[in-house]
Amino acid sequence: MPRFLIERTFFVDQEEMQEIGRRSREIARDKFPGITWEHSHVVVDEEGNVKTFCTYAAPDKESVRQHAEQLGEHRVERIHEIAGDVTPEDFPLS
Repeated sequence: MPRFLIERTFFVDQEEMQEIGRRSREIARDKFPGITWEHSHVVVDEEGNVKTFCTYAAPDKESVRQHAEQLGEHRVERIHEIAGDVTPEDFPLS
């Protein structure tokens, strides 16, 4: 299954993100069973906006976009299909 990295800017503060995460899971479970939320990194940018960088497994970009529209409270900045993963262990030191 393809995997995607989604960059989002939220219109809520950091304290409200718990509710956003719960709603995101409910929407995926109830309306988009082909989508799996793997994990997210949450940051606050220099303007004080909550941003997330989320990894999802999904059939296609359109499914990810539709899920985001149902969630609301944010703007999708970018969606990238993940070509692969690496870790420091993939690059042994000599």
